[in-house]
Amino acid sequence: MPTDFEDYLVEQGIVGPEQLAEARTLASTNSVKVYDALIQQGYASSEQVMQAMADKEGYEFFDLQDVPIPPHVVELVPESVSRENAVIPLDEGEDGSLKVLVSDPFDYETFEKLQFILNRKINIALATRESILEAINRNYGQMGDESADSMLQEFTDTAIDFTETEENQQDDDEVDESSAPIVRLVQLMITEAVQLRASDIHIEPFEDRVRIRYRIDGVLIERDSPPRRLLGALLSRVKILSRMDIAERRRCQDGRIKITANGKELDLRVSMLPTNHGQSCVMRLLDKDNIKVGVQQLGLSEEDFRKFRNLIRRPNGILLVTGPTGSGKTTTLYAAMNELNRPDRKIITAEDPVEYYLPGVNQVEVRHSIGLDFSAIIRSMLRQAPNIILVGEMRDYETASMGIQASLTGHLVFSTLHTNDAPGAITRMVDMGVPAYLVAGSVIGILAQRLVRVVCSKCRQPYVPPERDLAAAGITPEQASSATFMKGKGCNHCGNSGYRGRLGIFELLTMSNSVRELAFQGASTAQIREEAVKRGMTVLYNDGIRKVLSGVTTIEEIFRVAKK
Repeated sequence: MPTDFEDYLVEQGIVGPEQLAEARTLASTNSVKVYDALIQQGYASSEQVMQAMADKEGYEFFDLQDVPIPPHVVELVPESVSRENAVIPLDEGEDGSLKVLVSDPFDYETFEKLQFILNRKINIALATRESILEAINRNYGQMGDESADSMLQEFTDTAIDFTETEENQQDDDEVDESSAPIVRLVQLMITEAVQLRASDIHIEPFEDRVRIRYRIDGVLIERDSPPRRLLGALLSRVKILSRMDIAERRRCQDGRIKITANGKELDLRVSMLPTNHGQSCVMRLLDKDNIKVGVQQLGLSEEDFRKFRNLIRRPNGILLVTGPTGSGKTTTLYAAMNELNRPDRKIITAEDPVEYYLPGVNQVEVRHSIGLDFSAIIRSMLRQAPNIILVGEMRDYETASMGIQASLTGHLVFSTLHTNDAPGAITRMVDMGVPAYLVAGSVIGILAQRLVRVVCSKCRQPYVPPERDLAAAGITPEQASSATFMKGKGCNHCGNSGYRGRLGIFELLTMSNSVRELAFQGASTAQIREEAVKRGMTVLYNDGIRKVLSGVTTIEEIFRVAKK
């Protein structure tokens, strides 16, 4: 990307000089384009960068949400060519030329290739890469309802009996291997989940049907109900992909699948659980892009971001991240690891299991079957002379005490704990049996968090919440008068939910002298919280309300996630 374009972004006021300097450093370290680094860091949106590029280079810019593409134009470019090059045709000229949308106007090699393949003159216009990929999925119809329905129809019409009976259960693998429709259905299900940005796929058996649900932005959405007779073949296919024992139906099993869907390489963590109507299956989609997030993009307020950054740069001590399952703890810890991951630092992690693989970090997976648990790993990792240690979870006294010993011997230790708020983590560690003086002396900070859905950027519009909602939320008339309340009306971009994507709400407790003294005395959670709030801690709920007042999310979301 030419340097003058980067300077043009500064001239237009889209980014600041310091932000550009930071992005250039990041781009050279990670071998990415500077404008990609700016987008990754959250300093500019894809739309802003593409619009600026179009203005500077003299191209048209299109927002594909509002531009229908005629089917006869879509058919002019084969789907494989469109997907491989991340391009989509937009319009056919009277002279037979084709206007094609691209996300990089300097990729001349691709334009020449398209001209050769299509045997037409190619004119280019710009759109963001994300919107082009969405338009490909939308217009080529691979992921449309018809495709899924026809797939299920294929099963309904087939004469093969998939019914689970004692006689044919042992033949599940044969049924799976010989029936291409099952293979295609599982692939379709995973690809559709990726396109819809789902984090989990749930396959649940009931007496008369099988329910398939996707968890999108933390909320479960029902997608399909295939016939009950498909359950055996469906689960066998998943088991074969995840290298499980397909004959085992009475015990819980765990496995992993590596698969390519929508042009992305994905890791799926698979769990099988026997229920009274058959085995229930959950597939967790692990997308490597999720952990490329920087600390700036987590959603911390300016004050909390400054405090958190200071904490992770401390040479020793324990930093705890707390919250329920699915509250983004792993993402926060990996964002901190990405910030600290430098050639002059040694980082070792103990995880159960290792979800994402971080380049330059020594990751160890817990294996209880051979006695390789958290405490054993921590004991051994201290002999490896690390600077930074990440312990997946402090779930018992032994792990907690080993983590504390590591922090007292000059290591910076990161870990997670399952508590509802930040002050509760101190009393939780004391309850585990760790002496209060050790907790007070080793813990440097506790970050509690939840994830709330963000109002869709495409269909957001101002609205005035009812008086009763404002009163229930504790929002004063003065706050409401200066607030920017937003709500999504629902569009294609957000699946008509009004929300797209999630952001954290946080509660950061730093161990001041007075809080340390209370922890040392074994004070209650309520006393510690009261003192921490006096010292400037913003509680989870209030951080959420702050995001409501600025139009990032809605009162309903904060009530759903953080209402006390």
